[in-house]
Amino acid sequence: MRALRILLIIAVVLGGIFVIVDRLAVNFAEGEVADRLKSTENLSTTPDVSINGFPFLTQIAGGSLDEVRIGIQEYEAGTGDGKQNIRIEDLRADMKGVEFSGDFSSATAADATGTASVTYDELLKTAKSESTQVGPGVTAGVIGLSDGGNGKIKVAVEATVLGTKLPEPVSVLSSVAVVDGDTVRVHADALPAFGGIEMAEARVREITDFEQKIDGLPGGIKLDKVEAGKSGVDITVRGSDVRLAG
Repeated sequence: MRALRILLIIAVVLGGIFVIVDRLAVNFAEGEVADRLKSTENLSTTPDVSINGFPFLTQIAGGSLDEVRIGIQEYEAGTGDGKQNIRIEDLRADMKGVEFSGDFSSATAADATGTASVTYDELLKTAKSESTQVGPGVTAGVIGLSDGGNGKIKVAVEATVLGTKLPEPVSVLSSVAVVDGDTVRVHADALPAFGGIEMAEARVREITDFEQKIDGLPGGIKLDKVEAGKSGVDITVRGSDVRLAG
């Protein structure tokens, strides 16, 4: 009996040591991945990296990880024109089936899903804010975006009719959607009326409707869905064969 108790104690101690070593190894790996992502993606801050699944050392021996979660507070994405970027906030990605090379210089996730957001002030930069003629004696421009409720964006349009600026901005409820996997499109559900003057729909939509391309997201993930939120548009991202490093 004494020998059995000793063997049990040894087993418990060794098991505890294995868990400690495993957790130390995963913490080290998380730091290494975070540093590499900060460097390769030119991030201003170090991202949050969490490697899930136990034991970690067994996963490493098999050459793949079950799940890696990444959080980036701010990310400067491209807009397709090569001239300006758009700031993506609170980008969270859940990577599944992460395989890496023998020297750990590259890693690829089989699937990735996540969320992010773009503030209304950031999205407003792409709208036509300067005053533009939309009809006989009518000029207008977008001056603000906000939550319109029920997944809609409220577009505030300032208009001048026959030389007189309207006392209040005209509110336009708009739908928002993802097109082509990399573009957020804002489309007015119904066109506004400015002083009862008849105007061509195409001219008015030059003001009310606009779109913003978002490309160059980490690892090649793409936009999936988008919905208006309280302080900006909430985005769902998705990808396959997503490169985390290399």
